[in-house]
Amino acid sequence: MTARLRSDIWVSAYLRRCAVEGVVAVLRRRGAAEAGAIFIKVDWLDGRASLYAPGLPDMDIEDRSERRFEAIILEGEPLAVEERMLREIRFDPDLWMIEVEDRGGRAFLDPEG
Repeated sequence: MTARLRSDIWVSAYLRRCAVEGVVAVLRRRGAAEAGAIFIKVDWLDGRASLYAPGLPDMDIEDRSERRFEAIILEGEPLAVEERMLREIRFDPDLWMIEVEDRGGRAFLDPEG
């Protein structure tokens, strides 16, 4: 089994991926470098926002080192996303938060693109 990539390295690579795609992405909250949970807010720039949280590893695959995400709010109100993030931060102050601005609502979380 492969070791999971540190959170700080994953976040750095993710921000670069967004930049390569021409999408604005900013780090809103720095978490624990080694293993902080990563949350991604996508602002659709039209009054909608999505929130992606760490998902459970796929138990059907041998390599569980890949980070998986699940949408916990899809095309919701930006205020609802912010309120959810405040609750998450109270629960886990070591989490990371990235905000992406994309009119297409892309989160760039799938391995194929």
